[in-house]
Amino acid sequence: MAIARGAGTEIIRSAHFEDIDDTTRDLIVGVQHHIYTVLSIIIIPDSLQASGNIFYLKLLGYDALEGGSAGSAETISIANIAFTAAGETFVWNDKFSFNGHEPTAFTGPMDDATKQDAIADQGNASVAQKLQCSTSNPADSFEVHITYIDQNNA
Repeated sequence: MAIARGAGTEIIRSAHFEDIDDTTRDLIVGVQHHIYTVLSIIIIPDSLQASGNIFYLKLLGYDALEGGSAGSAETISIANIAFTAAGETFVWNDKFSFNGHEPTAFTGPMDDATKQDAIADQGNASVAQKLQCSTSNPADSFEVHITYIDQNNA
């Protein structure tokens, strides 16, 4: 049976990734008028080039401080997690949400309700926001499992 994906739906999704290294990888690719709530990310290094290597979790999105084209497609750090040995497990279960697309550009900073609404309205149909990850070394190899809610408000 197909999963309903139309306007007004809310779906719990999951994705699995193998061999994450220093190349930036998309964990969630935003869709306009969607809101994503991350429930859990499980991270396990299969191998580390060195103790202390870092797993980077970041959002490619709109910087509400800068606004306009200066704030578009900015890499914003969510977490930098250091690992000491292969096989360690890190579970991120702090919930956070982000919009699927950027707003129509405004002059920053976000300092009034109009600009706040512009962010929520996701008016820029051409710039998706993304949850991404990478590591600090090309010889690292991480496994990642993510669970999230996808709310379609189209």
